[in-house]
Amino acid sequence: MFPACEANSKESLVTVKKNSGKKKKMGEFKVHRVRFFDYMPTAIRAMAFNSRTERLALARADGALEIFNFADNYFQEKVIPGQDGRAVEALCWVGQRLFSAGLNGEITEYDLENLRPRYTVEAYGGPIWTIGSNSQGTLLAVGCEDGTVKMFEILEERVQFQRNLDRQKGRIISLSWHPSGTLIAAGMMDMIRIFDAETGRATHRLLVERGVGASKSKEVVVWSIVFLSDHTIVSGDSAGKVQIWDGVTGTLVRTQLVTKWDVLALSVSNDESSLVAGTSEGTVVQFQFISSTVGQQDKEWVRTRTFKNHSHDVRALAHTETAVVSGGMDTQLVVRPLLDKVEKNTQESALRKMTLPHRSLVCCAKKAGLLLFQFPDHLELWRLGESDGHGKPGDSLPVKRKPEKLIQLKRKGEDHICCSALSPCGGWLAYSTVTSFRLYRLQNNNISLTKVSKLPKDLRSAHQLCFSPDSSKLFASSSHSSVIVIALNQPECKYLHTLKPKSGSRQTVHLLFASEDGKWLATANTDCEIHVYNLDKLKLHCTVPVYSSCPTAIAIHPTTSNLVAVHADQQIFEFSLVQKEYTEWSRKLQKQGLHSLWLERDTPITHVTFNPKNPAHIILHDTFMFCIIDQSLPLPEAKTPFYNQMTLRSLPEPQRIIHSHAFKICKIFQHLMCVRLLEDHSLVVVERPLLNIMSQLPAPVRQKKFAT
Repeated sequence: MFPACEANSKESLVTVKKNSGKKKKMGEFKVHRVRFFDYMPTAIRAMAFNSRTERLALARADGALEIFNFADNYFQEKVIPGQDGRAVEALCWVGQRLFSAGLNGEITEYDLENLRPRYTVEAYGGPIWTIGSNSQGTLLAVGCEDGTVKMFEILEERVQFQRNLDRQKGRIISLSWHPSGTLIAAGMMDMIRIFDAETGRATHRLLVERGVGASKSKEVVVWSIVFLSDHTIVSGDSAGKVQIWDGVTGTLVRTQLVTKWDVLALSVSNDESSLVAGTSEGTVVQFQFISSTVGQQDKEWVRTRTFKNHSHDVRALAHTETAVVSGGMDTQLVVRPLLDKVEKNTQESALRKMTLPHRSLVCCAKKAGLLLFQFPDHLELWRLGESDGHGKPGDSLPVKRKPEKLIQLKRKGEDHICCSALSPCGGWLAYSTVTSFRLYRLQNNNISLTKVSKLPKDLRSAHQLCFSPDSSKLFASSSHSSVIVIALNQPECKYLHTLKPKSGSRQTVHLLFASEDGKWLATANTDCEIHVYNLDKLKLHCTVPVYSSCPTAIAIHPTTSNLVAVHADQQIFEFSLVQKEYTEWSRKLQKQGLHSLWLERDTPITHVTFNPKNPAHIILHDTFMFCIIDQSLPLPEAKTPFYNQMTLRSLPEPQRIIHSHAFKICKIFQHLMCVRLLEDHSLVVVERPLLNIMSQLPAPVRQKKFAT
């Protein structure tokens, strides 16, 4: 259906036609295949898993934090933007509170409702390499460059310095609390120290063997350490060893050489029966506490599996009840199910690799043919290419005018960009960080930006931005699921109203959608609420019944005023805004159920739109799939071949009717970032280029980047 394009082509134009099984063709689109959004996530530096809430927090090299809800199909429900100079080295959950520490020497607690740092505390010990809390959730311990383990008391609103443990001569690289909260094991250069957390005294010194041969002269870095309830200590070091220690006597029990390079991370399961080690070769090695021989009752730590899912250093690990979660230099978050913990050949047993964000970083001015790309430190505005050619479905069309980068706008200040928007007419551009908001007037003729200096005082920052289809209003999501409405005029902008839900939710809005007729505004938050506002009356119109899974994409049909919502668990709902109830099609879909292959997809739908040429068509996409749902066709039965587009093409017309169904899926795209319809009914498909993300780095990348 789509031709392959040259690897170095930035944009190609093709035509595509989908077979519906009816005599009437499903539709023909001219498609702009855009491959010049060079988005690249940064390396994963740390992660922490909260087993009570099933939330995984991870930190990237640019200081950004991401929170995934593992109970909701691994959905990336929150993103806290990074900041220049904020290098997060370690993360720690305390209940539902999240703390980080980094090489800037600060401890940060995060506001998970407003998605920003709540406060920072200077530790006054130089760079902080590690952080951990006791099991009671009352104390934080951080390991510092100056050789101290510093204790902080966790208060209701902040943390407060309590005292230092015995100061050591070298930096504290890693630490782990004993589950009782009375002891702390700390990894250093060439040794491990055990501290009494109550007296602050060092009780044991465990000397770590150096490598063999030439590496014997090099200091060994104890990168990671785990303190188990039976007083066993497990360490991973730069000599490639995983070592088992008796924490009572301070003696070495066993050494396992797992790599020629570094063991960078360790993680243990809640029941302490399984432990995993991440290496700088990209492998994850599993150890299990089992009997080494059949019939033997005594248990020991035995190496059982090795996983290879990364190309470079595995910097961070988390061991959940059923899976190993890993991340590192290759930027991918990998969820590797443990097959002895899950049922085989099920969705739960499938390997997951998460590379792209579960939100859109691309805006399209459909009336002007412009694209806005969001990066952490700048925005890029591009004009699409043009073609005056015509061809058969699947033909590549000649490009009359090449795509052109018009503007690169660097953000102001230290905070990274958290959201941006481009008006449909291409005349307005807005972006926000967690501390500031900026609005610009864009002149298409001479390609210039004019900053709007007078902004309403209510508009300090935003979590999500959206322009009205006629470009006369700007909607900015604020705290507690509220949305600020701004009227746009030529010289300045004017505050109109703040829309607030009645639910009292304290979560931020992560999805905004304004209807084509300018009457409705739909919002969705991470409390799984969808609210619809009447923009004529500037008040709440209705609330869609709350579904247990978080919405990932919403849209309002331009002619029927039906709201379509897709959720993280892949369920689809259609809600009539006029009748304030689910539509007949939606009820039928829920009664029959979605096809198993649809539900087993592991990336969320990130955008929904509609075909203006055919009101029955819903267009949506995820990272690897482009789909048109034809509501006039029957839903696929459980045993129906789901991906049947190629089959339909080969059948005669009468046979197509028998084998066709509503879901028309195309899976030839790679790493879909955006699919949008332009005003001329052509499709813009933005794909991330398949870059060799590690081509500039030696293999393996070494991690001995100590602060000076």
